[in-house]
Formats: sequence, structure tokens, C-alpha cells
Amino acid sequence: MERQWASHGAKQLPQLGHQSPQKQFRWEKNCRGKVMVSSSVLLNVLRRSCSIGTTRPFVNARRSAEPAKALEQVGGATSGVMGVRRASGSVCLDSDRLVTWDSFGIWDNRIEEPILLPSSVRYGKPVPQVSLSRVGSASVQGHRKQNEDRLRVARIHDNLLYFAVFDGHGGPHAADYCYTFMEKFIRDALEEEDDLEKVLKKAFLDADKSLHTHLSYFNAASFLTAGTTATVAMLRDGVELVVGSVGDSRAMLCRKGGAKKLTTDHTPDLRDERQRIYRFGGYVAWDSTGQANVNGRLAMTRSIGDFHLKNSGVIAEPDTRRVMVRHANDSFLALTTDGINFLLSDQEVCDVINQCQDATEAADVITQQALQYGSEDNATAIVVPLGAWGKQPSYAAAYSVSRNFLSSGS
Repeated sequence: MERQWASHGAKQLPQLGHQSPQKQFRWEKNCRGKVMVSSSVLLNVLRRSCSIGTTRPFVNARRSAEPAKALEQVGGATSGVMGVRRASGSVCLDSDRLVTWDSFGIWDNRIEEPILLPSSVRYGKPVPQVSLSRVGSASVQGHRKQNEDRLRVARIHDNLLYFAVFDGHGGPHAADYCYTFMEKFIRDALEEEDDLEKVLKKAFLDADKSLHTHLSYFNAASFLTAGTTATVAMLRDGVELVVGSVGDSRAMLCRKGGAKKLTTDHTPDLRDERQRIYRFGGYVAWDSTGQANVNGRLAMTRSIGDFHLKNSGVIAEPDTRRVMVRHANDSFLALTTDGINFLLSDQEVCDVINQCQDATEAADVITQQALQYGSEDNATAIVVPLGAWGKQPSYAAAYSVSRNFLSSGS
């Protein structure tokens, strides 16, 4: 699609070449925000207005914005920034030449992020920075007596981001411990190992061992029955994504509008998991709802904690997976607990989030949607926007009407 940039006073306003009305409408909507009038009328108003410049649509009041000075810094040696992506969909490079972000094969017109120079050089293509201030998260208690879910978003190193959800059971002790100390075990493992999959495996096992020591201090057998799921994602250089998981919390990547599942639910329904339980001398029992449980007690076969079931084959070793983020196609990474996963399919989660304007709104909407559909459990979500955020159209509205109708009991 042809775009020219014409000077309008001190402002840079977009001018579109010849294209179909449908494409023109889609571009205008993503460039300027919600379209409340005819797209051609809106564009004419914007072109004639001297008071409207490049804006930042969809900024959530609850989300802290990047400092303006940092966003306007170009080519800083200390930050490793090559250029700044603006909300209008353009990138300002060292030469003051405006280049549309689409010319890089990346889409996002709704948030502005710098380009990571070291990563872009290493991988031979522009890599946008994933800022923690753009990440959305939400956790709701639901109908439970307390919220045993925990979530964490942090920066381990300059080029390494950390995202985690923990769904506790038997009390919040195990989830609290992992929330507090999992980063420490990851940092310790990074001193010995560079492979992030090996780092996560070591960190999970070390956390499990240390949790046993911690809970033993309370000299109460009930504390040793506490456990938690753990789903941890690490993003290095804005491109290398590694996920480790035990239990039934999930990580999912939205690629070209489709849900790409990155984790496996560790339940006795899986043949390999069930056979390990049998080898350790445990058994699997099914309750009246058809849910399989280890020794009739636990609905998962891997977790951190649950020390009363270790001799029955419940282990803390995570499954790990490594993928390379394709920012031209990948809209977001989502981490969710079973309060969401039990009610919404991965594709439904993907479609609902794609309707949202920013990641903060997306996390709020997806947790509330689970409650609306009848979830009685804690519901927690982390949404990490990637390069294709806002690119994929969503068709969730068609089935949302019927889902809302059914959930209302009508």
C-alpha cells in the first residue's frame, strides 16, 4: 500500500495513495483509533486540521507511559535504540527520515516502541523492544474464599524479560514462595548456564527443593500438602521465547490470529503422565464429574510442592519449549490460569484479546469474561503485546453473543 508523507506546518500527516475503500478504512482505523464517522470524512478533517498532530491513541490511564524523553531519544548508544516507532505507524531514524513501520514488515500502529539495535543486528531484521509498561495483567478472586493465584512480570537482565503465573492449591504458601523466589533461582541458574531451557528446569527443581525446606520449618503436616502450578516465560533479545511449565496453567502465542499453544496440561488423562504415576505406586481415580485425580486428591501430575504425593509420581520437572517470536505475525503472548482455561478455549482467548485496544484492557476483559461464563475459580492473565498487536481482525463477536446468552441461563 502506497503512502506518502506531506508537510503540514510542524506536523507530519499521512496521505494515502489509491486503494480500495476497505483497505483505506482498515488503515485509518488502526492509525487514528476508533472510527466514529465515515473514514473518508475523518481523513479529510484530519488533513485540514492544524491543531491535530501525531497522537497516542488507546493509552490506558492506569498504565504508566514511557518517559517522553526516552521515547524521543534516537540512536542512543547506551540504550541500544536504533529508532523510535510512533503511534502513527512511522519510525524516525537518525537521518530524520520518516519510514512507515509496515516497510519493516511489522504492523503495530497503536503503541510506540524503540527498535533494539543489538538484537536487530544479530538477527538481521528490526526487532521492537517489548516494554514492561505495555504488559497487561489481572487477577480476580471469583467465588473462592481467597485468591491463591500469583503473577509476576520483571526484567532479569537488560535483554531478558520474565513473566510468570502460579496457581496455588492447599493454601497460598507454595504460590507465594514461587512468586517471591523463582526469579532468584533463575538468576542463580543463569550464572552456570546460558541455555534458557536448562535454566528453567534447574530453577523449578531448586524451587521445589527449597520450598520443602521452607515449609518444614512450620512443623505442620498440612503445610506440606500445599502446591502450585508454575508457568514461566522468558523473552531474550525480544526474539527468543522459552517457556517452562508444570501443572495446568498455560502459555499461548497468538500467531496470524490463531492460537499457538506453548504448554501441556499435566493431568492424569495423559497416558505418559498416568503411567509414571502407576510406576511410582500411585493410582488414578475419577470423580463424579469425570475428572481424574492422583490418589483421588490432585488433578495434576506435575507441580511445585504437594510433597505428600512425591512418592506417587507427582514431579516438579517442567516441560520446556523454545520458539522464535515473529513480530510481523505474532500479536501477543498470554499466560493464563485454569480459572480462564476451564471456560475458554485457546482460540477464544486469542479472539477476545484481539478485540482489545491495549494489553491492560485485554487482561481485565479476559478474566472478567471467564467469570461471566461461569468460572468459580481464581482467574489470572498476563498479556504481552508483540509486533503484530492490532493487526489481526477478530471474529469473536459472532459467538460471544451465544456464549453470553448461554451463560445467563436463558
